[in-house]
Amino acid sequence: MIRIGFGYDVHPFAEGRELWLGGIRIEHTHGLNGHSDADVLIHAICDALLGAANMRDIGYHFPDTSDDNKNIDSKVLLSETIRMVRTKCYEPGNIDVTIVAEHPRLNLYIPEMKITLANVMHIPVDAISIKATTTEKLGFTGREEGIAAYAVALINYELRR
Repeated sequence: MIRIGFGYDVHPFAEGRELWLGGIRIEHTHGLNGHSDADVLIHAICDALLGAANMRDIGYHFPDTSDDNKNIDSKVLLSETIRMVRTKCYEPGNIDVTIVAEHPRLNLYIPEMKITLANVMHIPVDAISIKATTTEKLGFTGREEGIAAYAVALINYELRR
């Protein structure tokens, strides 16, 4: 059996914070504001995986009201999400992500993001697709107020003996 999940996340820019996307640090004038490290790409992936497994969403499992999650590295959240999904006998098939940001330009970072995410999820690099786009200066991302990410995840049920 295969299942598909969809995830979306958005965070506003903030001064004095590092920018983390896809589990790597990106050089930029601003980071993203959030309770954790605000890695919108990873958060969207977590929601897609949890949705595919019918396990609610990232906020349910890792609430922003918990001190345990304050400034947490989102790779930890992704690792825990993968662990939870696997407890229900699901394995990630592939992940497809689109990051929406006017700046910084992200294409040069995508290969490293894919390697980082593959290592965290223990899946092949080729199972992860990451694309970056702009909104042609429209909306909050176009005004450079923040970054958004959309993700789709396919998971496969694998009966273990």
